[in-house]
Amino acid sequence: MMHPLADVQTKKIGEGTSIWQYSVVLGGATIGKNCNINCHTFIENDVIIGDNVTVKSGTYIWDAIRIEDDVFIGPNVVFTNDLRPRSKTRSAYPITTVKKGASLGANSTILAGITIGEYSMTGIGSVVTKNVPPHALVYGNPAKIHGWVDKKGNKLVKVSGEDWVDKDGEKYKIINSELTRL
Repeated sequence: MMHPLADVQTKKIGEGTSIWQYSVVLGGATIGKNCNINCHTFIENDVIIGDNVTVKSGTYIWDAIRIEDDVFIGPNVVFTNDLRPRSKTRSAYPITTVKKGASLGANSTILAGITIGEYSMTGIGSVVTKNVPPHALVYGNPAKIHGWVDKKGNKLVKVSGEDWVDKDGEKYKIINSELTRL
């Protein structure tokens, strides 16, 4: 469903995707199936969005951004794509990747060239300046790891040392700064 007040120039849109009013999607963008692109959004040319992605209002997705399947992007998330911006000049942009199942909280700012790990979560207003490991819960300015979440986004509980457990009793361990399901 393309709202009649949306400006959608790409033909590369998967079945079941909705793009709402006052959104602009440029001709080179690729958007997967069953996505929900809310009103007042902008998607540039060199953008790839996977399946089942939600992009809330006020978010602009610039060139060199890659968003995998099942990602949630909250309202007013800010992506950057140029590490040394200057007016009327363009350099090669580093690729920014949001991995499968990640959630970006409202008003998070994402530095160009980093990777947001699978099923990780950023808190509201986070300034993300470094790669985020899979399942990490990060927040603050700069964003730091404050815990871990499962695939459903539920916060894990620390049992002891590097051992964690989810609400269903599944056990996890931090190994080499990454969460591993046991």
